[in-house]
Amino acid sequence: MADLTYPQAVVMGLLQGVTELFPISSLGHSILLPAWLGGSWETLVTQSASKGHTPFLAFIVALHVATALALICFYWRDWIRVIVGFVDSIRRRRVDTADAKLAWLLIAGTIPVGIVGLVAEKPLRELFAKPLAAAIFLALNGLILIAAELIRRRGDAGGRHRAEPDGDSEITNLTYAKGTVIGASQIAALFPGISRSGVTISAGILTGLDHERAAKFAFMLATPVILAAGVLKIPELFGPDGHGIGGQVAVGSVCAFVAAIAAVAFLARFFHTRTLYPFAAYCLVAGVISIVHFA
Repeated sequence: MADLTYPQAVVMGLLQGVTELFPISSLGHSILLPAWLGGSWETLVTQSASKGHTPFLAFIVALHVATALALICFYWRDWIRVIVGFVDSIRRRRVDTADAKLAWLLIAGTIPVGIVGLVAEKPLRELFAKPLAAAIFLALNGLILIAAELIRRRGDAGGRHRAEPDGDSEITNLTYAKGTVIGASQIAALFPGISRSGVTISAGILTGLDHERAAKFAFMLATPVILAAGVLKIPELFGPDGHGIGGQVAVGSVCAFVAAIAAVAFLARFFHTRTLYPFAAYCLVAGVISIVHFA
């Protein structure tokens, strides 16, 4: 894996930081882009598909941790509120503040994907970490985004449209059942090509959130999942898999962190007035072209 070059580390870091938050699947792109470029790039993917533990996967894990840290930094005020609310709810043995409610919504939404991820992440990765499979799921991701928008529009046309909510009250007014459903939708992202943020935002708008709050809740739900998955696998970087790539890991992680900060800042503004349709169109076009190419 010493053949991983610094330019490759930079490209993969920037790719991870952007595609993890844009609803277009970071895992799918980490498989498809090297496959499209071919040569030494394609070797990165074939290495990861051939064995359970590889340097490339260890490298990708480090990029995920950097992305999670970027989300924590961007939403640091919210995370302080969540932690304080959680501690206060434990101390007082009741949930009677918006901050405490948000904390428990995040916990409820994280448990399902955490359990399924521990059991199914590795088998699914080994089964579907192939360019053609990733292309098919990427196109399917586009259809999911379109379906969510169409269903929401039908609901709004039927009189479900609400006035602009005050702050994050739209999130904290969710029931725990809805919070759990939104969080559990992340399970679909175990398939390469299905976007974690895409399916979570889609589930959010289908349960009544507007795009801006659905995106924020999706990013906060993703943070502990991405961070936990990375931390559990970080020891791989200190074993044989990490030998000779320390510099590349550092450079790639910095790039992923910066790209993720830029991506979440952009999306926070974008979803104030925009929808998922542009990302859906991209996924469909890129997915179909990739299917034709790799079939």
